[in-house]
Amino acid sequence: MVGLNPFAGPVPSLDSGLGTGLDTNLSIHRVRPSAAVSIAIAILLVLFAGACQRQEAAAPAAVLRFALASPPVTLDPRFATDATSARINRLLYQRLVEFDDEDRPVPGLARWERLGPRHYRFHLRGEPRFSDGRPLTAEDVVATYRDVLDPARGSPHRMGLAMIERLEVVDEHTVDFHLGRADALFPGRLGIGILPARLLVRDHPFGRRPVGSGPFAFVAWKGEQGLRLRRRRDGRLLEFVVVRDPTVRVLKLLRGEVDMLQNDIPPELVRMLRQRPGIRVQTAPGSNFAYLGFNLQDPHTGRPAVRRAVALALDRESIVRYVLGGAARLAVGLLPPEHWSSDARLQPLARDLEQARALLRDAGYGPQRPLRLVYKTSSDPFRLRLATIIQQQLAEAGIELTLRSYDWGTFYGDIKAGRFQMYSLMWVGIKMPDIYRYVFHSSAVPPNGANRGRYASAAADRLIEAAEAAPDLESQARYYRELQALLLQNLPYVPLWYEDHVFVARDGIRGFRIARDGNYDGLVTVTVEGG
Repeated sequence: MVGLNPFAGPVPSLDSGLGTGLDTNLSIHRVRPSAAVSIAIAILLVLFAGACQRQEAAAPAAVLRFALASPPVTLDPRFATDATSARINRLLYQRLVEFDDEDRPVPGLARWERLGPRHYRFHLRGEPRFSDGRPLTAEDVVATYRDVLDPARGSPHRMGLAMIERLEVVDEHTVDFHLGRADALFPGRLGIGILPARLLVRDHPFGRRPVGSGPFAFVAWKGEQGLRLRRRRDGRLLEFVVVRDPTVRVLKLLRGEVDMLQNDIPPELVRMLRQRPGIRVQTAPGSNFAYLGFNLQDPHTGRPAVRRAVALALDRESIVRYVLGGAARLAVGLLPPEHWSSDARLQPLARDLEQARALLRDAGYGPQRPLRLVYKTSSDPFRLRLATIIQQQLAEAGIELTLRSYDWGTFYGDIKAGRFQMYSLMWVGIKMPDIYRYVFHSSAVPPNGANRGRYASAAADRLIEAAEAAPDLESQARYYRELQALLLQNLPYVPLWYEDHVFVARDGIRGFRIARDGNYDGLVTVTVEGG
């Protein structure tokens, strides 16, 4: 699962794949849980009583344990592309720029001023220090970005920073960035964690022994057995424990073997946890965008009428309500409505079976010539359930959907290569609207971008290029809003929903604030009652 800088564009396209699964019946608005989930819930209920007694009797643990569904790949921000690595690296390193609630860039480690269209000056704030006690200076900022821009290093974030022509240390706390071209979005691209220059020249193994200036310091990492960090302000120890199976993660929480977990839990288990004493469940709106993608070079899905018929045949409201447990918002585009570049006036597409059938009939499909499509997905159990529901919903409009599921590597390889008619994925952690170029510009066909459906629209290209050339964010927003409306009309993607984030913790844990992009920054402020 690869992507770009999570703070400057696309990050890992996490699988929201939909495929074969459960026998469902949305016509009566009921979806029975899968046999595996039912068994899991039964096991949890049997074990729960003893687990609660142990949990309530136990004193607060000296180490807070946070369960992960997958381990980080690297703790080096120059090379991190997976979501888990990016989220943990935010705890270990500070960045020059952060984002506000509308995803506008705001000062992080530094404030900035624009001295010219291609000249930005950044001033370090306060007296930042690395976890080894040494000061963070302008030399460290310059060394970090020069290293990322060095082609020999092979950083996956280099392309997103290619507009940087040169960097200059003005004084100990001031850095100048000189660009090869004007870029009104430039400050938001500076989301790389700053590393110490003195260790960069020694080729220090940051991937396994990180040294940053963030709120946490590295202690030890024993692979999947645990990654231990120390909160710098109070010495609180935090351990990330990898537990790949969601049922086992929940069991460990009930037994007191872990204290917290976030996301990657089937809705049935979330509902069960809400009923358990000693367990706290928090939810908050997210920005992770689930969508259906199409191959626009295919003779069927390349037709606008077919894509619109698929969109109108979907009953996304029922899926969100009865399958996702209400833990999602219907989407109209890549970026959520609160984003500064989004058009909050656009409305999600509503189900209209009559219009869907009419579109198919006018396109030459019908009982004698049904529209048959192949839908590819990964083998994630919960996402497979969703696929069967979508298959049933499209059948009501006369679309025969064949479901094919694969292991992640095979599935994702097929998507990047364009070997599909339909598929589903999810974009996570998007902050910058230049994601539109990466996903929808005609020049961004893989490997040059993520235009996997081979969407080619002169109108979309013009709007993307006009937005990039605009002198400020307000001007850019006008073009991006027009582009968003165009995409909702053309439907290279069918927007599905923005999934909520779910945080679950044992009683006594307080102060965790769920971030809209699902990061782990809430661990900076989390507290334990009585410990």
